[in-house]
Order: sequence, then C-alpha cells, then structure tokens
Amino acid sequence: MPTASFDSDSVFPSSSVSGDDRTVTFAELGVPGPLLRVLDADGKREAFPIQADTLPDSLAGRDILGRGRTGSGKTLAFCIPTAARLNEAAWEPGMPMAEYRRNVKHVRRERLAEREAGDFLPHPRGLILAPTRELANQINDVMRPLAQMAGMTTTTVYGGVKQNRQVRDLMAGADVVVACPGRLEDLLNQRLLTLSDVEVVVLDEADEMADMGFLPQVRRLLERIPGDAQHMLFSATLDHGVDELVREFLHDPKTHSVDDVNAEPDLMTQHVFEVEKADKFEVVRQLASGVGRRILFTRTKFQAKKLAKSLTNSGVPAAQLHGNLNQNQRDRNLAAFEEGDVNVLVATDVAARGIDVSGVELVVQVDPPADPKSFTHRSGRTARAGRAGDVVTIVLPYERREASRLLKAAGITVKPVKVTHASDEVRELMGEKAPIVKDWSLDDTQPAGDPRRNKAKAAKAKAAKVTGEDEAKALAHMPRHSAEDAEERDGAKRVRRNRRGDEGSASSRRDRGANGGSGKPAQSMRSAKSARSTKSGKRIHRRDENRIVIDERSEAVKRHERRMAAKYGERKDDRRHGGSGNARRSGGRRGRVPFRGR
Repeated sequence: MPTASFDSDSVFPSSSVSGDDRTVTFAELGVPGPLLRVLDADGKREAFPIQADTLPDSLAGRDILGRGRTGSGKTLAFCIPTAARLNEAAWEPGMPMAEYRRNVKHVRRERLAEREAGDFLPHPRGLILAPTRELANQINDVMRPLAQMAGMTTTTVYGGVKQNRQVRDLMAGADVVVACPGRLEDLLNQRLLTLSDVEVVVLDEADEMADMGFLPQVRRLLERIPGDAQHMLFSATLDHGVDELVREFLHDPKTHSVDDVNAEPDLMTQHVFEVEKADKFEVVRQLASGVGRRILFTRTKFQAKKLAKSLTNSGVPAAQLHGNLNQNQRDRNLAAFEEGDVNVLVATDVAARGIDVSGVELVVQVDPPADPKSFTHRSGRTARAGRAGDVVTIVLPYERREASRLLKAAGITVKPVKVTHASDEVRELMGEKAPIVKDWSLDDTQPAGDPRRNKAKAAKAKAAKVTGEDEAKALAHMPRHSAEDAEERDGAKRVRRNRRGDEGSASSRRDRGANGGSGKPAQSMRSAKSARSTKSGKRIHRRDENRIVIDERSEAVKRHERRMAAKYGERKDDRRHGGSGNARRSGGRRGRVPFRGR
C-alpha cells in the first residue's frame, strides 16, 4: 500500500502552497452546476486558497491530507467534494434544472423503496468525524444545503443528548452523518447502523481529536470502513498519533498546506495588557462593553459561569459556553450570540475550536491559555475570512513571565503594556459603548428547547408567507422544497379539509332526520355538535386539564344517546361523555337517570 512520506516531527512537508493573489471561481475548479447554484445563493463564488488547492484532487477522488489556519475555509473544502461524489442523480453540463430535479426525485424514490422493503439497516455513504458537538453542528449546517441539492439528507450524531432523534434520522435514510466518535461507536455497538457502505470519510481537526483522547475510537471506526473509500484528513499538526493514522488508512494522499502552522492572519492585531488583580474585572467589563461581537476566554468552567453572571448583573448581557451546560443550553447560548441577542460570549476552550461566528471583532483571553496551541485557536475566533480583528491577553504581574514564554512559543512578539480600566488603550479597543441592559434573561430572546428546531420552524413559517414569483425564486435551487411540491401539499390539504366538511355535513343531515327536522332543541344541537367534535379528536377544555377525547362507540349507541338527550336533557354526572361532574362534587347527589327499562 502506498503511504505518505513525511517526518512525524515536521508538518506537511510537501505540496504546500502559499496564498495566490489570483482568485479562482468554483466553476473553474470543476464544481458541478447544481452545487454552484447553492454556493452562489449563499454569496460564495470565489474559492479560498485551501479550497482552490484541494478541490481538483478531492473531486477526482484522491485521498487528501490538508491543513489551513483557522478560518481559512476548510469546512467547505471537504463538504463540496463529499456532496459531489455521493450525488447519484445524473447531471451533465448544460442540463436543464427541471430534468436534474426529476433525476433527484427518481433517486429518492429508489431510496424510499429500499427503506420500505423491510429489515432496513441504516448505511450512510458519507461520514464526517469532528471532536466537539458545536463543530459537528456547524459542519452539518454547511453540508445540509449541498446535500439537499444532491437529493441527500444529513444528520448529526453526538453524546450529551438522547439518541432517539439521531436513530430516527438514521432510520429515515440519512446519507451523510456528521458525528463525534464516542456516540457513533456506541450506536454501532447497538447494531443501529453499519459503516460498510461509506464511500467518503472526513476527519476534521484530527489533532484536536488526538488531544481529547479520541484516537483509539477513531481507529476502530476507520477499521469498519471499506479500504477503497476516499479519506480526507485535515489537521494543524501530525503529532500525538495523527501521523500513524495517515500511514495506516490514507492511500497515497495528496498533501496540501496553506500557510504556516502558527501563522497569524495579516489582519489580526495582538495586545498584552498587564493589570492589577483588583482592577482586572473592570478592565474586562470595559472591553466587553462595546457594540461589536466579542468572545471572552477563561481557563475553567466555574470562572466562565461567574464572569458571565457578573457581566450580566452589571448591565452587559453575556452568554456562557462551557462543559457544565447540557446540549440544549449550549445551543441556546450559542444561538443567542450568533443571532445578535447578546454581543458577549464567555467561554472555555470548548469554543476555541470550530466555532465559526462571523464578525467577531475582539477576543479577550481573560486567563492565559495552558499551551501555545490553545492560544492559536482562541485567537482564531477573530480575523476570519478576510476580516480584521484584535486579540487581547490579560496577565497579572506574577503571570507575565509565563505569558511571555507562551507567546514566544506561539510565534508572537508583542510587548506587554500596563493598563487600568480608564487607559486609552482599553477605551480604543472597547470602541462605541453599547447601552446598559438591566435584568436581561436568555429566556426573553431564546425560547426553551432546541434552538435549531425552533429556527427550522421559524424558517418554515417565513417560507409559507412567500407567494407567487418570489416563492418560485426562493425555492428554485432546492429540489426538496420546490414550488411544485408546495403546490401538491397545498392541494392535499384542501382535499382533506373538504373531506372533513363533507363528513360534518352528512352527520348534520343525519341528526336533523333523527330529531324531526330543524325544530330540534338548542341543547340537542349542542349535544350533536359535541359528538361530531369528539369523533374528529377535537381538543376539549375543562378547568384544570387539556386532553383529546375520541368517541369510539358505535353509531347506533350515539344516535340513541342523542335521542335520549333531546327527550330528557343531558346527564350532568357522566364524566366519560363530557359532563361536568357537578353531581359528584355536590355531596353525591345524582342527576335523574335518562332511561329506565320497561
């Protein structure tokens, strides 16, 4: 088996390129036309250097060993070839989109028939491994529209949440799985899916997975994947056993490297502020008080929680992100930051990798990180995708020497500056001050539950308001939600409504016939209406309860009850038939019996 030739102490020694001034479009790189429509709709037409360098080889099916600095566009660099190579719908240059959509629907029907045949075991064809849940969700957000255009579905698999939703998505035929190694191996051991049909596998942030101790699980997962599958591995370094994975599982990989490992983006400015312990919180509060987005990093979960609470109490709303939060809480807090409900995110190193929030102007390292690699990844949350950004490292007097050693190891030379909360350097980085917000609560802006599901519901409601030509334009590039399908769904809803109306009319005619025409008492009319409502499962409201009642009695029994109700009045003590039960609650007195045998 051909293997990669490199020294484990070096990083990507061959086939490295530097950024080229000439921009290359995705069309020039050979990206299929349907995927170009998705990229163009998102404003992506020109490729970043890492994308321009890897796409020709990855689209051709070669194994890829890639590295690019944080924010360089690695996610799109492996999502595009994954969607392109797994797309089974026939496509040729110049083909009308209508014909392509018919091909996509044909593939979907075949997949549906396979699932309905019986004894279906989920067998995804694409697998993307990520070290953290947040990174898995963000990769899935990039992958989903590309996969939908190719007629495929995606899902995320990770721990910290119940597996029911994940198993349901797998049983629905998810083609691409974005997973953390631990939960994926657990589902495999439960025999809930198989990796025997995987054609493309991606390892993102492989060195981070090594640092977190995932390599043994990753190795066991890769052993379950066919040897002829395409492997793409993206990593900052090849230490801690990543080089062994490359030698064992990648076949003659093409190596691509953009910029040096510790390369600092040209638009990133580093600052080191030396402060007194008594003034540290005030300095941090000033830096957090600006109108732009900023991330504050602490070393421990307790410090992150305490700092976020202190900032919020002082009128600077701050969301927190750390390992003591469950997955829904982490998603809600991150969604509040992404959507602009808060400008400040206080986080531990869980957010130092993979959190891609556009427009972060300032990163404040409230506590210096433990190692140079963490320093690099914390700083990488700003100055992404060609935008400028500042990084401030706050040190106490006794931390100055250790911080200098850390900065030197990270390849950063900057002189510490002694500041207070009133210093000009602090005010300059704060920028325009945001208004004070009192009594802020996350519940006011982010409803409880899964924010991704809430966002999907909101998007569906918004899409429902789009009509006519705007609807066709908005949904033209998404075969799953095409205007044609929307019209079909609307037609089906109208048929169901008409059918229910016909049933109601027939029931009304039967009632009139049974009670001597239209001269029926008003109480009998209410009783008949109640009977029709319970038949369709209408929600019945009572004092302290809210349940659905379905009357499963025969029609003969219901007719008899309506006749008796018309003749003697409704029973007030029958809880089963919707009575109020007043007779029971009034000392055991019963209403009169509406019928006695003769």
